[in-house]
Amino acid sequence: MPMSSIIRKNLLCLAPGLAVAGAASASELTATVELPRLNVAEYHRPYVAVWLEGPDKAHHNVSVWHLVRRNDDTWLKDLRQWWRKSGRSLEMPMDGLSGPTRPVGVHEIQVPVALTESLTEGAEYTLQIEAVREKGGREVVSVPFTWSKAQALDITASGERELGAITLRQSN
Repeated sequence: MPMSSIIRKNLLCLAPGLAVAGAASASELTATVELPRLNVAEYHRPYVAVWLEGPDKAHHNVSVWHLVRRNDDTWLKDLRQWWRKSGRSLEMPMDGLSGPTRPVGVHEIQVPVALTESLTEGAEYTLQIEAVREKGGREVVSVPFTWSKAQALDITASGERELGAITLRQSN
């Protein structure tokens, strides 16, 4: 058997292991957001924006839930903080980041790996979650954290009305 065939065969045997090793080195950052059941006569699903603010006050969109079926961005500006920081300059829908409103319950949001890979080790960040509901209220919850690829993260916060329990977890 020629040497090149042996090398190729050995590399093919190693390739799956290398792929797993590469995947394991990436840190996953996941947020769970609870939309509580409210005792109101007319309940509307909230619009929700989730973004990450860095030490330089740069903002990185993570997720936006809105009424995509109408293709109408009119009410997005009611997510005031998000709208001022980046919403007004975006073209909706944002591929991979925007989606429909969600029902009552706990929802998981995965921070894109490309974003977590760009975070600075030891820097202070804040996960911002803003919710607004038609004929309802508006609420913003901030979850500050220090980014470290080597250390796991498990932080909880809670809203008062429009948002319930929020957790931010990082697994290595």
